[in-house]
Amino acid sequence: MSQAFIGQAHDFDFLVGHWHVANRRLRRRHVGSDDWDEFPSTSRAWTHLDGIVSVDESAFPSRGFSGCTVRTLDIAARRWSIYWINSRSGILFPPVHGGFSGEHGEFYGEDDDEGRAVRVRFVWERLGPDRARWSQAFALDGGDWETNWVMDLQRSA
Repeated sequence: MSQAFIGQAHDFDFLVGHWHVANRRLRRRHVGSDDWDEFPSTSRAWTHLDGIVSVDESAFPSRGFSGCTVRTLDIAARRWSIYWINSRSGILFPPVHGGFSGEHGEFYGEDDDEGRAVRVRFVWERLGPDRARWSQAFALDGGDWETNWVMDLQRSA
């Protein structure tokens, strides 16, 4: 991660409120596929502790699960940690860490995907007051990044 990406209180205030989300998720990862599954979801978000904690809850009714994201700012390190929990397992997934440079945020971590170790990258793009985009990419050991999930958010009325 570039040193230009730092975390600050209120970085995720743009998410506060209700959102309609258009999801595109790769059906098969790590095989060079371009076959995307498209489905809707909804999300609502809050901040706490004067902008150093951000929480959202997302519902994916057509996929039969929901999820919760918890973001915490390490004030001294100026670095966000982002955690995901889904209703299928209830397990807190390993975090990604990072921050923003302008309207673009990058966050990196490590996880496993179907038993394979992967590097993880989240990218947040603030696209004005009523739109945002989140994407997730995985990279196998020594491999290139493969974007496997994109969420286009549109603020609800």
